[in-house]
Amino acid sequence: MDKKATWDRFYAESSRKTFKNFEWFFGFETVQNFIMPVLQTMASPDARLQVLDMGCGTSGLGPSVYQRCPVPVRVTCGDISPVAVRLMQEHVRAKAVQPGNCSSQLDFVELDCTQLHKHFGPTSVDLIVDKGTTDALLKSEEGKRSAGLVLKQCLKVLRHSGSLLQFSDEDPDARLVWLETKARSARVTVQEVGEWRGVCYYCYQVTPLSQLCNTD
Repeated sequence: MDKKATWDRFYAESSRKTFKNFEWFFGFETVQNFIMPVLQTMASPDARLQVLDMGCGTSGLGPSVYQRCPVPVRVTCGDISPVAVRLMQEHVRAKAVQPGNCSSQLDFVELDCTQLHKHFGPTSVDLIVDKGTTDALLKSEEGKRSAGLVLKQCLKVLRHSGSLLQFSDEDPDARLVWLETKARSARVTVQEVGEWRGVCYYCYQVTPLSQLCNTD
């Protein structure tokens, strides 16, 4: 699950006929009430918010944020698979997707999530959305080390006022312990998203401690 070639084959095969967004767990509609309020609280009249959909695949989440967000955002949809990136670029062009704010921007980039610093500067991103990417790594025998690197990279590129939202089916008894161990310079909270097909999903929010200090 952590191999580039694996994902290239997966997305190539899944789009062999008619293109359809592939959603891990669920789509934007299910999690919009977790994402949009965070963006609204961060809104600034002077600049676009920098949003990263990390490990986007062919999900419609990033384009939906671009379409629905009333405040200016620059949404970067990043994935390790160039096949997924190309498919999404073609799909968005064909659909002529329009922004929720005329100043918003939508980009698709080939991106290794363990090396975010090569694409983003330190403390430059306002919101990172991780819908199943860390889960895929943690469930891979060789991906557990990579999952830790991804979290470290997220904290490096997040602004002090930013947040990482992880959507996962992993129980808080396990994920909270892992996050709190790996992200000692951050505060971790959890909310239940809901239950689908007998599986309960959660939203883990990771917030740099410097943000909390600034609001005390």
